[in-house]
Amino acid sequence: MSTETLIPEPSSTNAGPGEDEVIVVENLWKTYDMGSEQQVQALRGVDLRIRHNEYVAIMGPSGSGKSTLMNLIGCLDTPSQGRYWLNGHLVSDLNDDELARIRNKEIGFVFQTFNLLARATALHNVELPLIYNGTPAEERIERAKNTLRSVNLEGRMMHKPNELSGGQRQRVAIARALVNRPSIILADEPTGNLDSKTGGESMALFDDLHANGNTIVLVTHEPDIAEYAHRVVHIRDGEIASDVRSSRARQ
Repeated sequence: MSTETLIPEPSSTNAGPGEDEVIVVENLWKTYDMGSEQQVQALRGVDLRIRHNEYVAIMGPSGSGKSTLMNLIGCLDTPSQGRYWLNGHLVSDLNDDELARIRNKEIGFVFQTFNLLARATALHNVELPLIYNGTPAEERIERAKNTLRSVNLEGRMMHKPNELSGGQRQRVAIARALVNRPSIILADEPTGNLDSKTGGESMALFDDLHANGNTIVLVTHEPDIAEYAHRVVHIRDGEIASDVRSSRARQ
């Protein structure tokens, strides 16, 4: 069993991103107005710093705030209070259009349900982020092909999702996340729809991505999946309850 070392909280005087930090969250709050003067505090002053090429799992029970934190990190939502820097950009003050642009450039998403277009080939599914950012056709096709090759799907490029296994669909989703060469891979319950063997194969691919330099943030409720990460952050009642680094981080 690996030992774990408590990560000290960052000093409050160290405002803003430090050297080599791709995610910096300072005093982040998210309040939802439920009507009738009722409010829900989903996040309560969260501080979090993630460096380049870290592999971090965010865990917590239902209602803990981990999904809210994921949405804020992924630039899918804006905080009620606090600041968030992504790869040096202060994104907590951006409007929806600006968030969409930086999200497309900086973040690759891998979802539990894969979110692939059913009638499109694997190649076209991987092309989509490049279409959205205006990459010329010849370049985007070549980049999509190369990315599919990198996840060992060279022979499945023209197959549609219903012609692929669950593990292959997950690899298409990972290739789509990688094609824009993002700063961070954000994976939300990536093995939730996979059997244990296929899930293990997908997690081995995340290990490879991390070894090749990608920063990975994994949101999961499964302890055995979180064990693949080198650092585990537990969220409870909208606050960080613990933040520990495993011995894998030193290997």
